[in-house]
Amino acid sequence: MHDLTVFTENRPGALADLGEATGSAGINIEGICGMPFENTGVFHILVSDPAPAREALEKAGIRVGGHREVLLLRRGVDIVDQPGAAGVVARAMADAGVNVELIYVTLSGDVVVGVDDLDKAREAQKRAGVPAALAY
Repeated sequence: MHDLTVFTENRPGALADLGEATGSAGINIEGICGMPFENTGVFHILVSDPAPAREALEKAGIRVGGHREVLLLRRGVDIVDQPGAAGVVARAMADAGVNVELIYVTLSGDVVVGVDDLDKAREAQKRAGVPAALAY
């Protein structure tokens, strides 16, 4: 899965423009987070293929920054929904020397993690055995 950084004007309708541009191109946004920064809306969107998403957004006049492959932790499989889960994931990454640069939840409750070293992050998550690790 891939995370795209998208920049819009910070105004009513900007998010609608983003959704309409991707939707009309048949692109499913599986996760999204956003916040204003001065006069700009900054969004992160999770898509399976970044190239057509970038093309659709730019065609609609929406600026796309970088994209990155991300770690996707499946709810109930890779991570459980209970107190301490975020700490277990973050500690596993920290102990492996991985810097978490981005984290948000998808529309289905999975967790998107953008890191500085994806291979090390995957290994750390496997070693942690995240669901079992919560039996402190």
